[in-house]
Amino acid sequence: MNLHGKKGLVVGIANEHSIAYGCARAFRAAGAELALTYLNEQAEAHVRPLAQALDSALLLPCDVRVAGQLEAVFARLGAHWGKLDFLLHAIAYAPRDDLHGRLLDCSAEGFALAMDVTCHSFLRMARLAAPLMTDGGCLLTVSFYGAEKVVAHYNLMGPVKAALEASVRTLAAELGAQGIRVHALSPGPLKTRAASGLDRFDELLDLARARAPEHVLVSIDDVGALAAFLVSDAARRLTGNVEYIDAGYHVMG
Repeated sequence: MNLHGKKGLVVGIANEHSIAYGCARAFRAAGAELALTYLNEQAEAHVRPLAQALDSALLLPCDVRVAGQLEAVFARLGAHWGKLDFLLHAIAYAPRDDLHGRLLDCSAEGFALAMDVTCHSFLRMARLAAPLMTDGGCLLTVSFYGAEKVVAHYNLMGPVKAALEASVRTLAAELGAQGIRVHALSPGPLKTRAASGLDRFDELLDLARARAPEHVLVSIDDVGALAAFLVSDAARRLTGNVEYIDAGYHVMG
């Protein structure tokens, strides 16, 4: 992919195993300039060396639960670049008790927080990014097959990710006239810090490997390769899709 001259924001790198980092590596390898975020001071120690390896122009704090932090990120982008070509939103969260329990038993507060961090934050980012995408652009977020079918132990996150995928379709319709494309990446199970919070996650990995037609697990680099294509001009007529990167797992009954 040729991303020379393009500028992108990557939100959601926690460490070198993050899906967001695999995507950032692919963006940078294709020539894009990147701005990255980190969650808090503890996370900064893990993200800063990765930002340096990627020659990141900006490394900014961003906890979408803290009022004003997200807006400050886009203000810095506007001042530094004056434009934005693509955005990757790769954050999700649910309180542990709500995540590990039945959907039937989840608290209103836990459900609202999961929706805010996982789904509504993408809408907020889209709203802030759109004015900077003066030449069009691409918005990416990260979903999972559990948004479409019931996946054991995914629990609360299934409905939340379903809302995220529905938001992708609606944003694609609303922003298409501005040349802004919107997609959800839907990787198979990956050993990331976020995924480790799911109950009995190793069983999900084993099942995915056994049922996928290719009988392999995908990597963050597999996800990154598709992400780089989607934000490139080669994908300029694609929008509103859920793009599976799962060795075919989603086609199996």
